[in-house]
Amino acid sequence: MPGFIHDKLEIKFLILYITARVIEPIPFDTVWDLAMCDEGVDYFDFAECLSDLVRTEHLTLSADGLYAITDKGLRNSRICESSLPYSVRLRCDKNLAACNRHLRRKSQVKASTEKRPNGTYTVRLELSDDMGSVMDLRLAIPREDMAAMLTERFQKSPERLYGEIMRALMSSEPEDEAP
Repeated sequence: MPGFIHDKLEIKFLILYITARVIEPIPFDTVWDLAMCDEGVDYFDFAECLSDLVRTEHLTLSADGLYAITDKGLRNSRICESSLPYSVRLRCDKNLAACNRHLRRKSQVKASTEKRPNGTYTVRLELSDDMGSVMDLRLAIPREDMAAMLTERFQKSPERLYGEIMRALMSSEPEDEAP
């Protein structure tokens, strides 16, 4: 059998290792993707082990399908992580770093659309960092397709929009008001 993970106990150690290191609860597919760092992990064994860890209260499964580690799971993960082969932990850590970057980014960049009673839309664009909110902008948009385009563009490059707004506000001269 290829890979270093050979039995269900090792798969459980790997799942605990993963869930102890992600920055927020994650869905089944993400746990599976991260567990694929070793070729010895079989899908059906993995699914059974994940279910067992929820049943034994090492993990929780939320109503929206997200897995999170419990205190019991954290304790056991710390005890058992050295049982995982070093090469598996290295590959897993690399994948976890990328996953956590993605999760952090997703929590810092938010865009939503809400239909108004008059048939137009409100687009809300939010950008935050480790210190808190950086920008919270609401725009009235006449059409749904335009609102969708704005939210998509913002999510791809929020820093660009923030920079352009700051440049526009900082570079424009205030107009003189007539008496």
